[in-house]
Amino acid sequence: MIGALLGAPLAACQSVHEPPQPFAVATPSDGGWYIGSIPDKPYDIPLVDRRKMDPKYARQTVEYTGPEKPGSIVVDIDERMLYLVQPEGKAIRYGVGVGKQGFSWRGVASVGRKGVWPAWSPTKTMVRINPDLPGHMEAGLGNPLGARALYLHQNGADTLFRIHGTNEPWSIGEQVSSGCVRMLNEDVADLYERVPVGATVYVKRNGRYRV
Repeated sequence: MIGALLGAPLAACQSVHEPPQPFAVATPSDGGWYIGSIPDKPYDIPLVDRRKMDPKYARQTVEYTGPEKPGSIVVDIDERMLYLVQPEGKAIRYGVGVGKQGFSWRGVASVGRKGVWPAWSPTKTMVRINPDLPGHMEAGLGNPLGARALYLHQNGADTLFRIHGTNEPWSIGEQVSSGCVRMLNEDVADLYERVPVGATVYVKRNGRYRV
């Protein structure tokens, strides 16, 4: 499984729009997507105007009947939802953006490490697809990983897939990334605080996370 993941045509959590514009930061002048900010360090987290989004993608506690243990993360690619399983048949549900058809994946991983306002570097595949990409990008509002990132590992190795924030809030609920799971920055910051390193992550498609 990990060989398939590492061989996937990743664009390192970037959108796959053509031409790609992953580093633009949405501002209130860009359709009024932001209505303020949440204090954070070293940058404040832009707060999205939820009225511009489908209410079903709002963070909320829901009933959950799956077999996964409390503390597990379950990403449903088809639903564009991420569930953090809670005790007593509940889960915290977040809306997410997922990989474009042909780029998404399914499987079982674990949170290998966590990052606050992480830096970003393109993979060799990314550079081959788009030679104009910068070789490295420091943390910031324009960074495609956003305010937080959970790095998914299998068998102790980095899969190159992430659960991370986004500076493109309009992409939540869409199938536009190159494989990673993107969340609103305020949502991924909330998830980050609730999930320890080592937590199990199930990513399923067509109702299954095993091939």
